[in-house]
Amino acid sequence: MSRITFTRSSTRALAVGAALLLTAGAAGAAMASGEDGTRPARAAAEAKPREAAALTGSAKLFRKTTEDVTFTFDAHLAKRHHADPTKATGTFKFVHLDRPGGKGGWAKGRIDCLLTGGKVASATGVITESNIKKIEGGRVGFSVHDLGTGKPDRLGYSWAATGGPDGTRKLTKCTSAAPFEKVKQGTGDFHVLPWKVPYPEGR
Repeated sequence: MSRITFTRSSTRALAVGAALLLTAGAAGAAMASGEDGTRPARAAAEAKPREAAALTGSAKLFRKTTEDVTFTFDAHLAKRHHADPTKATGTFKFVHLDRPGGKGGWAKGRIDCLLTGGKVASATGVITESNIKKIEGGRVGFSVHDLGTGKPDRLGYSWAATGGPDGTRKLTKCTSAAPFEKVKQGTGDFHVLPWKVPYPEGR
């Protein structure tokens, strides 16, 4: 017949458990009396200003070939700049390989404009690094339609009609093609935070 024994360590564990129960009991009493133990944390979260717009996430595009195409965004428009989308900041990166781990091109850069309407985003940025030197310094555009959890998002890019980025610096900020590409399910997701348009108010 087995016998439960109490060692010094188990006694210490029981003491800690009792202390936790007492703490939980005190919290329960506070809630019963109308005090909210999470109020400070909740108040701090509510006090944090909501950014004006955002485009984040990473995903691969759907392909019937072996091509491996990935886009990644971390673009934000601060609340204080809600009336000026050209004050957006952040980064982007895209990689196009002939197969996973194979040959191809890549580029990354800084975001210089971001507009979102509902769950659709339009952004541009300047390429700062690439293995194709001639496109460094050029501006490129992106568009994303965030269709929500479980549905493949859609994506577009400014070089849709030209075959690839050409290093142009003349592309207007926040300009891109419609989000015609489809994301490959299970490879990632994009998230769009809607912009609240600062409509002028009447007198």
